[in-house]
Amino acid sequence: MKNIHCKVFGHDYRVSRNVTYHVKEYTCKNCKKELTTNGNGYLTELTPKFREINDLLERIHEKRHMKSSVKQHVDTNNEILEYIHIEHKVKSSDKLPTTIDTENLLVFKH
Repeated sequence: MKNIHCKVFGHDYRVSRNVTYHVKEYTCKNCKKELTTNGNGYLTELTPKFREINDLLERIHEKRHMKSSVKQHVDTNNEILEYIHIEHKVKSSDKLPTTIDTENLLVFKH
């Protein structure tokens, strides 16, 4: 019965998982058919091979995203300083400042 709706009206795809900024997995709301974007940007059926590729892409994307939060700067002595990006989620009830004081920032010299 679910497939009849898709055959008559077409699939109603929803994003079920964001793998990277450009690669997503989609699931039909009615018949649960799964699709993903391939290397060319077209939708293809989500096979176990594509699922494994998406898992690997997601891990690589997360690692690169975490590395990008560490910023490198050069000080006056041409030494590379890495500033670790610190994220602090502030509740509306907290009275903490929203900016990070640079004096309390961790610095590593290489």
